[in-house]
Amino acid sequence: MSAEVLPPVLLVGCGKMGGALLAGWLERGLSRAVVVEPHRPSTEAYAHRVEVVPDAQSIPSGFVPEAVVLATKPQQAEDALPAYRPFARGGALFLSIMAGKTISGLDAMLDGAAVVRAMPNTPAAIGQGFTVACAGRRVSSAQKDLADRLLTATGEVDWVEAESLIDPVTAISGGGPAYVFLLAELLERAGIEQGVPPELARRMARATITGSGALLGRSAEDAAVLRKNVTSPKGTTEQALAVLMGERAWPDLVSRAIDAATKRSRELAQ
Repeated sequence: MSAEVLPPVLLVGCGKMGGALLAGWLERGLSRAVVVEPHRPSTEAYAHRVEVVPDAQSIPSGFVPEAVVLATKPQQAEDALPAYRPFARGGALFLSIMAGKTISGLDAMLDGAAVVRAMPNTPAAIGQGFTVACAGRRVSSAQKDLADRLLTATGEVDWVEAESLIDPVTAISGGGPAYVFLLAELLERAGIEQGVPPELARRMARATITGSGALLGRSAEDAAVLRKNVTSPKGTTEQALAVLMGERAWPDLVSRAIDAATKRSRELAQ
């Protein structure tokens, strides 16, 4: 068996993020997976490649996963997680991508478990995600390596020692795609307001966002330098930026937005 093949995984929840992870694992090579998902339509794309069950009680009795990935809704965790305690006692790694659920909280719900808490983002669906993870005290080096392998199947991964950093990570990286999509929305709307045909405005806004992101990803220069490269003195871009950054309007708004999201992430953990 290739070293690249992932060991047996139990995936709890197969929504957009859980499905993105599963697709990445299958592409990389997965020895076996059981998916707990009561809403069958969300698993149709994987129906012939994994076993899908509606609840924890339906997991095949002989199935022993090396990792249990928690991708269910956070508000369901308290009721759902106790059913998975036998896997914790069996030494499985628990990898949680649930927003707001702390390592200590998950540890308590599972009566002691090796827990890694991670925050991926939706570009994971196309293999270009960015995930930040934090390992609990019970996690061995081998389990941390397994978590890294599971997460890198959908993009880049970085690790932090301080779990408190997951809150701003959630605000910036986890929610970041929504902010970018909002910018695309606003550019499209502004184009239409200036008389650009709607279909052209839509294509132009999307191509500008994706092209700029690709340039940023390939460049070694700071984002500020790239911004200045586009901004000719006394030109059109300078005029637009004068509005966006006048009296620090846009920079302050972004800082306030990230602060609000970070605080909400901390509230959810209480």
